[in-house]
Amino acid sequence: MNIDLEDLRAFVATAEMQSFRAAADSIHLSQPALTRRIQKLEATLGVPLLERTTRRVSLTAVGRDFLPRARGLLDDLETSLMSVREIAERRSGLVSIACIPTAAYYFLPDVISAFTAEFPAIRFRILDAGANEVLQSVLNREVDFGITLLGADDTDVAFDPLIEEPFLLACRRDHPLAGRSSVSWEELADHRFVTVGRSSGNRLIMDLALAKANVRPRPFFEVQHLSTSLGLVEAGLGVAALPRMALPAGPHHTIATVPLILPNVTRTVGVVRVPGSRRSPAAEQFYEMLLSRWRVGG
Repeated sequence: MNIDLEDLRAFVATAEMQSFRAAADSIHLSQPALTRRIQKLEATLGVPLLERTTRRVSLTAVGRDFLPRARGLLDDLETSLMSVREIAERRSGLVSIACIPTAAYYFLPDVISAFTAEFPAIRFRILDAGANEVLQSVLNREVDFGITLLGADDTDVAFDPLIEEPFLLACRRDHPLAGRSSVSWEELADHRFVTVGRSSGNRLIMDLALAKANVRPRPFFEVQHLSTSLGLVEAGLGVAALPRMALPAGPHHTIATVPLILPNVTRTVGVVRVPGSRRSPAAEQFYEMLLSRWRVGG
């Protein structure tokens, strides 16, 4: 059944005002146009809704039953349109982001702070996960976009780089390597080396770069998270190669960092998204703000 919403509005206005003239004026129609709309609605439903006399308009039994339903349909439509308008104007909505943990701490707080100052009703859902999980969440369209270190070579996603950072040696301040100006990867063979497992995107980047240089430090400890590596280093159990983002932001009372060379290994962290996928206005606004603050060379 194809019912025109304007026909519903004409019926509700006439039923409430019990006057064709007053109803026509209230919805900015001529009286003949209003009459045609109601006649069309009655023809569609197959029953009369109004009883017309020379002095007044009254509802039929079916019309009395249908009036609250018609009001409800129009109210639901208005509520839905207002909700869509609020989302379009970024007064409400949800931004979903998948992000590797180090990047979540490094990139997101100041951008979210600036964004919520301007759009305080926008909510955030942040999935902090490993690089592979972040990429998969984006491909599965479970999130609006992701921040990760994988995807630059994936033809199914677009990758916008945010920052390129080196891997640095992390060791205790009382470790023999702590005072060096630089340390080669080859020298790590003489020390207990802490690394992350092969499922880690960071491990993949290191293995590829070191294989090209024919350097392979042998892991003494293998962990799953960079934060665990840092904990072992702080306890004096070994040394680790960590991206700068995963290291303490300022001087640390226990941990020292030293540049790693021969080769210089870096990783690029960026935003991944599925090209052509439709994001909400809120997500699009946040995405643009993130790029404007952190884009490489921006």
